[in-house]
Amino acid sequence: MSEILLQAATEQAGGIGGQAVNFLAGNWPVLAVGIGLIIATVVIIAHLKQVIVNSVLGVIAWAVLVFVFNVQLPLIPSLVVSAIFGLAGIGVILILKFMNVPI
Repeated sequence: MSEILLQAATEQAGGIGGQAVNFLAGNWPVLAVGIGLIIATVVIIAHLKQVIVNSVLGVIAWAVLVFVFNVQLPLIPSLVVSAIFGLAGIGVILILKFMNVPI
């Protein structure tokens, strides 16, 4: 009984899959959308790579300031700012700390 149900489900899935393949095969707009998505992905990853490197450098700079130079910074706000804005965020935090502005 279960073998018959499995065979029927497989045939039905194969029929649906075959219809989808027949619709997509040779369909030029689908090819254009696919190429456009690939290009968009490459561009987004190229830009995100710079953002990720900046964030990592910011967190490293934060760790050096806190653990090596013993600069007293509030943990959560300074870490979040350094992770989001990178080295520029650390620079702003240090300027605020120098001017004695509460963070």
